Amino acid sequence: MINLTMPKILLSQFKSNELFFNRELAWLEFNNRVLDEAENHEHPLLERLKFLIIFDSNLDEFFMIRVAGLKDQIENDIFELSGDGLSARQQLQSIRKRVTELYERHAAILQNQIFPEMEKNDIYIHKYATLSARERDRLKEYFFDDVLPILTPLALDTAHPFPRLLNRSLNIVYMLNEADSSATGGKIAVLQLPPVLPRFVRLKRNSGYHFVLLEEIIQANSQVLYPGFTIEGSYAFRVTRDADLEVAEDEASDLVTELQEQIRQRPWGAAPVRMEIMGDMPEHLITLLRTSTGLDSYDVYTVNRILNFPEFFAIVGLEIPELKDPKLSSRKLPEFIGTDDEIFENIAKKDIVVHHPFDSFSNSVIKFLMAAAHDSKVLAIKITLYRAGKNSPLVEVLKKAVEHGKQVTAFVELKARFDEENNIQWARELEQAGAHVVYGVVGLKTHCKIAMVVRKEEKKIKTYVHLSTGNYNLSTSRIYTDIGIFSAREDFAEDAINVFNMLTGYSNHTRWEQFSVAPKTLKSDVLRLINRESENHSIESPGMIFAKMNSLVDEDIIRALYKASQKGVKIRLIIRGVCCLRPGVKDMSENIEVRSILGRFLEHSRIFYFGNNGSPELYLSSADWMPRNFIRRVEIMFPILDNDAFTAIADIMETYWKDNNRSRVLLPSGTYTTVEKNPEEPAFNAQSYFLEKHSEKK
Repeated sequence: MINLTMPKILLSQFKSNELFFNRELAWLEFNNRVLDEAENHEHPLLERLKFLIIFDSNLDEFFMIRVAGLKDQIENDIFELSGDGLSARQQLQSIRKRVTELYERHAAILQNQIFPEMEKNDIYIHKYATLSARERDRLKEYFFDDVLPILTPLALDTAHPFPRLLNRSLNIVYMLNEADSSATGGKIAVLQLPPVLPRFVRLKRNSGYHFVLLEEIIQANSQVLYPGFTIEGSYAFRVTRDADLEVAEDEASDLVTELQEQIRQRPWGAAPVRMEIMGDMPEHLITLLRTSTGLDSYDVYTVNRILNFPEFFAIVGLEIPELKDPKLSSRKLPEFIGTDDEIFENIAKKDIVVHHPFDSFSNSVIKFLMAAAHDSKVLAIKITLYRAGKNSPLVEVLKKAVEHGKQVTAFVELKARFDEENNIQWARELEQAGAHVVYGVVGLKTHCKIAMVVRKEEKKIKTYVHLSTGNYNLSTSRIYTDIGIFSAREDFAEDAINVFNMLTGYSNHTRWEQFSVAPKTLKSDVLRLINRESENHSIESPGMIFAKMNSLVDEDIIRALYKASQKGVKIRLIIRGVCCLRPGVKDMSENIEVRSILGRFLEHSRIFYFGNNGSPELYLSSADWMPRNFIRRVEIMFPILDNDAFTAIADIMETYWKDNNRSRVLLPSGTYTTVEKNPEEPAFNAQSYFLEKHSEKK
């Protein structure tokens, strides 16, 4: 029996700010949850410090990309409202208010929790003024020998315009007066700290880890930079610039050359979008810096802690095992232990699921490609590379495959943000090795993660595929949770062939056997699956949608989920980052619950479950439910058809939903709270569970 009950209230009766959370503010709430992790004493001390660094690094990218985009709208008189009905200027005002609050929370955690606990563990960041005379003498010698030759003081006057400071560099501004002049009104000078020198200078003491900041050494010895002047004051500041590369692909005759030029210019960036200053800087100096960089007053943020915080990775890198997470020991899958023939035979028997980082990336994905590189029966390898990272062993395997006579085709996405330089390097190396390298699809980013191996077995050609939610990147495979599948299914092989033909040649293929492919069919397929759940829902056969992803932004998808909720479909969503859907609203989304899980590992897998009237379907994808994934990227969503693989992934989803330790519940207000649990119920951490479970299987 199909439930045909109409909703009491139509979605059109809700205002836009009732339907959707603002995307930018939702992202800031994600970064606020990063601070929750920094406050969580279950993490070792240096891991908590790392979360403070991640918060700051995230915020840098937010300003360089998202805030820069809003400022561009204002600059170019583009009037475009957000999903919740805010103009660009209104969003910037709301962003400033929330960022100011987050800065204060970050500083409070650092000063009141992290620094005191660091000192309890013999890690000290000393003030220069508190050092002994002997230590100051040693540092003065270090300054003259190693620092002074690199410094370039820059005067500010009519002959010396304000310098174009490097994006995210740390700088010192000086107020100077001529020592032998009675004239009023001083001089201003700027000094950029050289990035080639360590920010944390270690002191020689008998025990513990003792550091002093480079800027304090420079400030204490700056008089030598300005002979004949007295230094009235010196203050640190930092400028963040627009860093989003824009390439007119249809006009660029050589995409690689154009990108290389833009990458070269990126450190100086385009327009500044934010200035961070220390709390004691005089107001007239703030005004001078702001006007000199073309910033508005709301672009200037006063912070009460050390600037350029990502450089604290130097402290996190200290070899103190007891203050860090235990070293990751991933499970080696038995299916990839054996000869090359045995590896392919195992994949041919059944689909194999891998859950990274709990399952070894090296012993599965790289082992699969190594087998393909060395196996005499393999004819060709094709792969998409979105973020291969630095020192990629996978690229070395592909080069080895070329040496062994395989036809290797690598689709390298040059426009992967902040990985463009790495990808250009790998593209050049693969080309020089003799691989076919394809650089991009005009107007799209290729974000799908797929590898294909073509093998001649007896008189038959057989194709093996690897599909994943995550990148072919060994480094991130150890810190991101992702799920992949190895398969020899013929329908998967046919779709894989057509995906690569679409990427490398002229193809308007639209008839897919199993894959949903963006920008062609993915969004319509997702909407169809959601709407089918609504149509099939009844009391006897209730509908169910269970999805895990990084972000949920697309308004059409959100509206479809609301309608499914109004019909009575139960919807569980695990969304790590941005969620623009407002859950738990009466007559609109009361059947939707949204949770977010952060922890030691970055939750990155995208998994989608649909009850389908008692015949459930499960999908993995490289795509979040965002407009950019549906419209401006090449993405793949694929079904899990093997029964064992289906059970394994469904169990993973249920395990995440059981998490009452790291999981946070999104409220209708847009804030997050802890999961309600029985006081007698033990704490359950999904990531810890997977670590222990896979460790037992070694």
